[in-house]
Amino acid sequence: MPQRVRVPLRVIVGAYADATVSVYVKVAALDRRDTGCEAGVTYLSGLLGLARSTVERALTQLMRPDPTDDVVELTSQRRTHQGGTGQTAVRRIRATNHRREHGAWVPSRAAESLPPRQLRAYAALAYATATDAPVTLSELARVLRHRSGKKVGEPLDTRSVRRILRELERLGWISVERRAGYRGRHLYTVHDEPTMPVLTADIDEGSGGDLEDGSLASKEHHPTDSPDEPPAGGSIRRRRTTGSSAPEDLIPLPDSFRRAPAAPRVTFAPRIWEQIQYVIEPVTALTANLSPWVAGALAREIARQLDEGQDPVRLRARLQFRFASTDTIRDPGRWLLGPALARRGCGLVACESGEIWHTGARCDVCADLAADGQRPPRTPGPRRPGYPRPPGRWHECEACRAPSREPLADGVCSACRPPDLAVLERRWAT
Repeated sequence: MPQRVRVPLRVIVGAYADATVSVYVKVAALDRRDTGCEAGVTYLSGLLGLARSTVERALTQLMRPDPTDDVVELTSQRRTHQGGTGQTAVRRIRATNHRREHGAWVPSRAAESLPPRQLRAYAALAYATATDAPVTLSELARVLRHRSGKKVGEPLDTRSVRRILRELERLGWISVERRAGYRGRHLYTVHDEPTMPVLTADIDEGSGGDLEDGSLASKEHHPTDSPDEPPAGGSIRRRRTTGSSAPEDLIPLPDSFRRAPAAPRVTFAPRIWEQIQYVIEPVTALTANLSPWVAGALAREIARQLDEGQDPVRLRARLQFRFASTDTIRDPGRWLLGPALARRGCGLVACESGEIWHTGARCDVCADLAADGQRPPRTPGPRRPGYPRPPGRWHECEACRAPSREPLADGVCSACRPPDLAVLERRWAT
């Protein structure tokens, strides 16, 4: 079971910023240790993918009394000396009574994987499903209201709420049964874990915020993760001195992606690097002599497409197909970052060269665009292993997979069909 924390309903629907909810979930998860949350601002910002100034503002907002009921959600005890040396502060979440105060159970992994506004929508749906309360888009819009700008305090428009829910459904955090509930409302199912892998962030900087109002400690404390997990190193500097090789440590780029000694190191979490290594395996012959900038850009582009929702098997098949169908590659770095890795198709993430990747069916959006003349007919692309292409109105060449509206003789197009010597002799004779 994933680690979950209970978020009070007043935090979800209150006047707190969206990023404050994310910080609350992570600090509450780390507070389950006997020593409390000893993570620094930089460590929290790396886990949540937020700026250090944003984390500082969220912590400050949680430590101040709420203007409506004067409740303080977070207490912080500084442990730095006047000269700036010492350890990071100890933060603890306010103890709540589950029987008297409403709240929602939120997995701590969701705070690392979802943007703040999506996390708030997820927490609101978790409370609604736990209490069997039918919820509408307008009700969610009043929870996800504008937190800044000219429209501060006003509800979001239903189109924005629908877009947030669609993204949560695409990532696998919720399931939606449309028009299956009370008076045609949607029925939502909240999952503790997503149906597809998600990416988390981590950085290798020290302690302290960038607004000059954070902790001045120069030493991070080790036990800053879940109580059910072994402690991980607090920074790259500490891990190098101790020589730790635990699976929680960040993995540097291997020899084929080695950077210059004076250049900054590019590191990835173990789960992310395993997926990147699986994707680039068919083209490892091209990655041996890549420059540091190209190697880092290639790894970041693969991680971005994985975070977008594309399957690692899909990226691997795309590289393998285009590497096998390309005759000459003069510049490996430019080819990898350009034609090799670029996704071809329409705006749908599931579209791969005019086909839906997970089903193999023809993409109707690409077909409509091609029929209107806005896009050329689909180009040959990789097939998903183990899934044959369903029959449709398109015919393909068995050799080069070029599309054709008419059936092909012997299953191949004219460019791939071997020449007929008798026809050539008659042409030469005339």
